[in-house]
Amino acid sequence: MSDTVHRAEHAWLPAGWSGGTRIGIGADGRFARIDGAPGDGAALGRFVLPGMPNLHSHAFQRAMAGLAERRGRDDDSFWSWRETMYAFAGRVGPDELRAIAAQLYVEMLKAGYTQVCEFHYLHHRPDGTPYAPAEAMSLALVEAAREAGIGLTLLPTLYMTGGFDGRPLSERQRRFGHAVDAFLALVERLRKHEGPMLRVGIALHSLRAVPEAALREVLAAEVARQCPIHIHIAEQLGEVQDCLAVRRARPVEWLLDHAPVDARWCLVHATHMTEQETRGVAARGAVAGLCPTTEANLGDGLFRLGEYLDAGGRLGIGSDSHISVSPVEELRWLEYGQRLQTRHRNVAARTPGASVGETLWAAALDGGARASGVALGALAAGARADLLVLDHDAPALAARDAASALDSFVFAGNAPLVRHVMAGGQWVVRDFRHRDEAAIAARYADAVGRLRAG
Repeated sequence: MSDTVHRAEHAWLPAGWSGGTRIGIGADGRFARIDGAPGDGAALGRFVLPGMPNLHSHAFQRAMAGLAERRGRDDDSFWSWRETMYAFAGRVGPDELRAIAAQLYVEMLKAGYTQVCEFHYLHHRPDGTPYAPAEAMSLALVEAAREAGIGLTLLPTLYMTGGFDGRPLSERQRRFGHAVDAFLALVERLRKHEGPMLRVGIALHSLRAVPEAALREVLAAEVARQCPIHIHIAEQLGEVQDCLAVRRARPVEWLLDHAPVDARWCLVHATHMTEQETRGVAARGAVAGLCPTTEANLGDGLFRLGEYLDAGGRLGIGSDSHISVSPVEELRWLEYGQRLQTRHRNVAARTPGASVGETLWAAALDGGARASGVALGALAAGARADLLVLDHDAPALAARDAASALDSFVFAGNAPLVRHVMAGGQWVVRDFRHRDEAAIAARYADAVGRLRAG
């Protein structure tokens, strides 16, 4: 079968914008060629971008977005929000999870995400007993991603204790828990499902939920030596204080001293780091997984962006609790948080004349691809054929040239600008519509109705 050939007036390549670009897509769902050679090809549009990886997702939380916004006790915080989340999670089974995740993944594709890293810890029945099969909840996510057409990096999550002091999991946490051997067996079973649109990695929920001995045992396993490894870390000041009290070190400091952190690792949030820790993460080549809309919604704090970029740090973005599902909004608020904190503009652009939009988009593509463990995030031969076509008719892009396109896309308004989306060589969104969004939305509404009624 011959390649399918398209043409872009302007395409965002690894080196930046390129005019008059020919894009060849092979039958294997990868880019066969990217060049400026003359010839035929269907016109794609004025501005074509690589699809964005979403490096942190808890899919089930999409269905509770907006339901935790009433004032509770005086010290409302992440920890009080977590209790609301646990209560909701306790009602979600495989059928509900599949319906919620499919709807979420449709929303991600329409926003410009073409790969999602699913940090999955909702493993068992609410009382902690396994489903049959034990991987039923994981397979619900796999099926939802297949149905929606998004690439999935599935990260089954090890969750063993309720705090740094080793306390047992609470009643509401029991469905999250695994012993190390059962967890590794789960990962091995899921790896048998891997394919062009599915990668399986490992997540360690957090240092408070994974004892040191268990962390060492997992990292020594053969399955952990080649795959992506993700961990929540230093999201909350309370977590930092508890880690200092028990382990005599800050979370990121302890991890860098006790684990072989390298380019396969994604440190999710990493909000509360010292200057030394910031440089240390950058030096190891790990990816900082930033989720600005969730971090703002939960009152987590602000990442040390300028210092991290100056140290050569890699980053990616995720929608986490899905209070928002938009790479544009994540990148916008990553920059705006820094502006509010420093009282300066254009913080992410570290050199005169640099574009904030281009800087952040390029960084998130690179970091997201690394955290996903998949060859994507670039319009380049051999990469998976994921791309976005921006709406050339949108007023926000009127009279914009390539030099201003990404800044306008990220910062100029809230109208949807992603017109078409391709993932794995297949069109999944055309003219703003997902190929199966009506049926998926109907199943989602039914599932959420059951959860709310129960």
